[in-house]
Amino acid sequence: MNYGKLKEYHLSGRKLFLQFAEQEAWIEAVTPEIINVFCGLDEPEHRSKAIEGDKTLPVEIRVEEKEDGLWMDTGNVRVRICDDFYVDFYDSEGREVCADYRGKRAPLERISEEHRKLLLSEGHARQEEKKNAFEVLKKLQGTEHFYGLGDKTGFLDKRHYEYEMWNTDDPSPHTDCYKALYKSIPFFITLTDTHVYGIFADNTCKGYFNMGQESEDYYWFGFEGGNLDYYYIAGDSMADVLSRYTALTGTCPLPQRWALGYHQSRWGYMNQEDVEYIADGMRDHDIPCDSIHLDIDYMQDYKVFTWNEGRYHGDAKACLERLAERGFKPVVINDPGVKKEAGYSIYEEGVENGYFAKTPEGDTYINAVWPGDAAFPDFGNPQVRAWWGRRQQFLLNQGVRGIWNDMNEPASFNGPLPDDVVFTDEDRESTHAKMHNVYGHLMAKAAYEGLKKLDGRRPFVITRACYAGSQKYALCWTGDNNSLWAHIQMAIPQLCNLGLSGMPFAGTDVGGFDSDTTPELLARWVQVGCFSPFFRNHSAMGTRRQEPWQFGPEILNIYRKYVKLRYRLIPYIYDLFYEEEKTGAPVMRPLVFHYEKDETARTCNDEFMLGSRILAAPVVMPGMTKRMVYLPEGTWYDYWTGEKTEGPAWMVKDAPLDTCPIYVKAGSIIPVMEEQSFVGEKPADTLILEVYPGAGSWEHYLDNGEDFAYRDGAYHQYHFTTDEDGRVTGSIVHAGYEKPYETIVARRHRSGQAPVTEQIRCERM
Repeated sequence: MNYGKLKEYHLSGRKLFLQFAEQEAWIEAVTPEIINVFCGLDEPEHRSKAIEGDKTLPVEIRVEEKEDGLWMDTGNVRVRICDDFYVDFYDSEGREVCADYRGKRAPLERISEEHRKLLLSEGHARQEEKKNAFEVLKKLQGTEHFYGLGDKTGFLDKRHYEYEMWNTDDPSPHTDCYKALYKSIPFFITLTDTHVYGIFADNTCKGYFNMGQESEDYYWFGFEGGNLDYYYIAGDSMADVLSRYTALTGTCPLPQRWALGYHQSRWGYMNQEDVEYIADGMRDHDIPCDSIHLDIDYMQDYKVFTWNEGRYHGDAKACLERLAERGFKPVVINDPGVKKEAGYSIYEEGVENGYFAKTPEGDTYINAVWPGDAAFPDFGNPQVRAWWGRRQQFLLNQGVRGIWNDMNEPASFNGPLPDDVVFTDEDRESTHAKMHNVYGHLMAKAAYEGLKKLDGRRPFVITRACYAGSQKYALCWTGDNNSLWAHIQMAIPQLCNLGLSGMPFAGTDVGGFDSDTTPELLARWVQVGCFSPFFRNHSAMGTRRQEPWQFGPEILNIYRKYVKLRYRLIPYIYDLFYEEEKTGAPVMRPLVFHYEKDETARTCNDEFMLGSRILAAPVVMPGMTKRMVYLPEGTWYDYWTGEKTEGPAWMVKDAPLDTCPIYVKAGSIIPVMEEQSFVGEKPADTLILEVYPGAGSWEHYLDNGEDFAYRDGAYHQYHFTTDEDGRVTGSIVHAGYEKPYETIVARRHRSGQAPVTEQIRCERM
């Protein structure tokens, strides 16, 4: 892209308008720390799907023309603009943080067309270099670590990797070389030895992110279409950067409390008997469980918003009511493909009202999905979203408590949707090339808004495909993983990077979706799932069944142990979600989030934090009964033994099959609850605080766990502090919930000694 020399400029409000010889552009200070770089290559204004509403904050801007360029200063960020629209970012003290690379790309050596054909003849495909509408090259200083970019494959640090932004349903076993999966979140955080910053490239077209894979001098990102439209986000820490990114794109709303419990699923629960078998198994084997998920087989001929009543004795509603009486909240899958069938009301309504995507000639576009030939709702049209949202009433009437959106990349069986399929972008015509990456995002928005309006409770919506900002409407899972040790290893960096991408409510299919799990793999995976924000066991039809009792008493006991631990920790996890809604801080965090200067933490792939107080170091290799554990700076207590260790330190930890090494930081106050089979089985009238010696504090949050009354003040907030000896004091900083705790008990842990229990009194501040 050629911009030429900077000819003119003028400041209007918070925007610095730039006239180059070949292009017009602007730099906008959205806040003193967030700078938008924009050039309308495709259209003159923003068309963001991620950012809703006015996100600007007051800012004072100074503009000065110097010999080395045009300078824009917000007080917190200094921006230098040069000819050819080179844009460099500096901190408030004038130190370079993120600068454009002045040279040209030097792609890695590729092969001739003759050799490409030779490789193809043996099945070795090589992707051709794409011509992008634009590319942004940023200089590498040499100490960069990159985090985020959604649920990409590989390890935590994305340095030396390349990825694509194109939501892709590929059920093959995912390995490090996969460039695209189900989500396109074009946001990353860069950490160097001296600075941290974020870049959010708000473009829904197919994009490419090369994080120093082709050169040690630069990294780059580019898109096949759309505008040059990216946000530079400054901060003093990764937490600052993520908080500002989620201030732009939104945070995940506080979920219903039951959603933090255990979920059991399988593609293959065919009928009422199968579902009741699972419900009986959970309760009979004393496995706490809050939700059973129904895959596509509950539908009539795989048609959305239908129920195969023949498989539910003609009364599915009664079946779901019985489940609810036992504490189960049914969640059902919902795909976008609408079966092409005369007399099917959803299809006929959609055709009559023009609610489906169309061919360039104006006909309803048809491809095949589970029901066969199917049409695709045009979710970019607000009327279609409202229509789809209203249709959730059918499922609510049956007793459904959550919607699981699948196949919404959109996936299709007869080849991918062509780029020129016609969609709507709110108030105008668009194409699949521009709307593909936000199709799942907009479907989730339709379901969320429909459920919120119809039901009143906090919507429980799962989505497979995402874009930046999808966290406002849905939680997600990482899609069709496999029962492979490589995939339990990948689960930790995947979930941590999703959290660093603004998607905090996420999980993997515990045990693996495809292939056959093993007893050892399932036992180790539940130890990861126990601490994952979304905790669901899910597997594919035709694979070995992996309910907790399928592998004998040893695995059952291990499974029960970690599901019960999860339920004990729900008050703590709920607090983390309350913090997340306010600040954007993820629930599951890589060590580097809290220990940025720690070189080991920066590339730690097999340990993680649950919040700021608990560190988990699962075993993710077969046959291992010991593992190396790294503890960052500070004092740590072994959760199982109470042993005290000073970090930073490496140690060899015994980890037999029933043991996941867990550590709690000194000064921690961990709110927990009594044992129960599902959330709400027992009254929430007693709070237990697990207290570890050391000075510390904790904000604990309590509400009804179900609706949005908390946003109007219907909640209690407690403030607890502890001293070096673990003595606890408490106070109530907000009193708005009608059912506060009747009893608060502190269990003071002491190294090598039994805990001491004492009751805590809390007075209103």
